[in-house]
Amino acid sequence: MTQTQATALKFAAILWVIWGLVHTLAGAMTILQPPSEAFAAIADAVDPAVLVADYHPAVAGVINQHGFNLLWIGLATIVGAVFIWRGTLTAIWVTAMVGGLADVGYFLFLDLPGLVNFVPGTIMTLISASAILISFWIWRLKRSTSPAQG
Repeated sequence: MTQTQATALKFAAILWVIWGLVHTLAGAMTILQPPSEAFAAIADAVDPAVLVADYHPAVAGVINQHGFNLLWIGLATIVGAVFIWRGTLTAIWVTAMVGGLADVGYFLFLDLPGLVNFVPGTIMTLISASAILISFWIWRLKRSTSPAQG
């Protein structure tokens, strides 16, 4: 691997660490808040007053599951980032699947309908997309210079 490729992977790893830390924190905060406040924090482009309600405990359970998923996805991408930093090409795919697919859901169900503001969620989507593109670029370069797998 060239120095440029190694540096690019390190940059992608840093992007994943940032993404992972934000999502780990968001997951913990989602679990610790009552449902109304969690909804308002997630769908921050929606007037918080319309989200205030006495929700059924099942709603709190679903929100807490969402928070738990954010937390573990964030931690998993941080672990993946460590392996990407070390040049493990398989980690590129695993981290992209975990963090990237989480952001696809965010983009489809929150960004596109206009339920969120640009910061921080959309920026996190741009960060994960950048990490994926940089990583896949290096993976492809590395694959094309490796001997044929048989």
